[in-house]
Amino acid sequence: MLPNTITTYLTTPSIDLFAEHAEVTDEGKTHRGRAEIRAWLDRSASEYTYTTELVDTRQLDANTWVAVNHLEGNFPGGTVDLNFTFTLDNNQITHLVIAP
Repeated sequence: MLPNTITTYLTTPSIDLFAEHAEVTDEGKTHRGRAEIRAWLDRSASEYTYTTELVDTRQLDANTWVAVNHLEGNFPGGTVDLNFTFTLDNNQITHLVIAP
């Protein structure tokens, strides 16, 4: 079972879920700190239209979980399964890596 912070992110991404010095890596680019992550969230929300379906979850250690999402939309390729690897500290996201 995923922590509430992660389930909230997966349904309603918000900058409030991230620690002050968090890092997000998506499409090979790392975004550091809340200002960069906020810009990434805004861009991600408007760049493509897609649906997501959570297809698998697993806990790697005491602070790290993987949520596998199946995406379908108007992005190049049209479908993809992505691993969202979250590291949490005090119920805030400190690291998020999104990769196939």
